[in-house]
Amino acid sequence: MPRLPHTTERLALFGTLLATFGELHPLCDHWIQGSTSACMKRLYGDHLVYRDGTPIDQDPTREENGEPVWGASILGRHHATRHVASYTAVQVAAAIGITRAFGYRVTPGALLAGAAINASTHVAIDRGAVLLWLAKKTGKTGYIEHCKAARVDDDGTATSELTGPGSAWMELDAVLHRSIGIAAAVVTTWLTTRPGARR
Repeated sequence: MPRLPHTTERLALFGTLLATFGELHPLCDHWIQGSTSACMKRLYGDHLVYRDGTPIDQDPTREENGEPVWGASILGRHHATRHVASYTAVQVAAAIGITRAFGYRVTPGALLAGAAINASTHVAIDRGAVLLWLAKKTGKTGYIEHCKAARVDDDGTATSELTGPGSAWMELDAVLHRSIGIAAAVVTTWLTTRPGARR
């Protein structure tokens, strides 16, 4: 394969990876992620819950009938990890497919490093505690509390939701993920194009 001048090669690869990681983020969060994971990935607590997130003290007969129970935080981590696994698989497959379609090969180690950056930060942000900590440190808690999403139940009852679509939480979440995608693209590009890298 003919080599591009080094700077041009790096910029082209960086732009391709950045576009791939960034543009696939909404697809992975809204189409690939399961509804159950989206609802339960922020569950916290030591209390026991059923698979659907219902606390056992609300319906003890289900446990008596042999339905398995989870610690709330364990179930939350399970769903966050499940979402991030599918998110990562789509991003890695797309990065490989797109770069190879243009006759370029990203080194496996570089791709795994970029995927690890995206995946580890994604699960931490999606669990919620990291996002709230960052919001507090940067003075964004007022924005989160003010810009909630309105929901209307079937009976016409209006409620507000802190974290769902249409909320400041969701906007800040997406911005963090896409900004971290820049770092993942930089690391992947640098590792692939550094002197001595094997492809």
